Amino acid sequence: MLKIFYPYEYVENVFSIDYKKLYDKGYRGIIFDIDNTLVHHGDDSTKEIDDLFQTIQNIGFKTLLLSNNSEKRIKRFIKNIDSLYIHDAKKPKVDNYLKAIEMMNIKKEESIFIGDQIFTDILGANKSQIANILVKYIRLENETKIGKRRHLENLILKFYKRNKSYTHRLGDIFQKEVD
Repeated sequence: MLKIFYPYEYVENVFSIDYKKLYDKGYRGIIFDIDNTLVHHGDDSTKEIDDLFQTIQNIGFKTLLLSNNSEKRIKRFIKNIDSLYIHDAKKPKVDNYLKAIEMMNIKKEESIFIGDQIFTDILGANKSQIANILVKYIRLENETKIGKRRHLENLILKFYKRNKSYTHRLGDIFQKEVD
């Protein structure tokens, strides 16, 4: 029952991923969530995120932002990023996950979703049969309260980590540590 909530991989952040390794595994399009995945909720993009998109696209990836946010919010975010997007996506509904693949003109098995929420991002990707990566959600240092959903997500992640047949389904996709 919980398996529908299990990500293919769980990583620290979007910078932990070796995108060249994903490309070498046959992925050609990356669908990203924005808030608490790429930047803290409501923040503008950063130079690091802008550079990340440039790097990803230079590898050969197509990118698309799939967000429940308004178009105004997304346009503000992608000011320095060249990416497709879908606003008001109604995640976890499947329709816009499949529309994202269509917009990138790739096959489902060539796409991967990266997001921070199990009950929207990962659930929708799994229901759409799209490989996915859960990133730890971005929190400010002084943030101490988390919502009820985050507590439930932590519980699901405990079960996920125990079920070795569901963890690391993408193989080695991690950046090598630089000393």
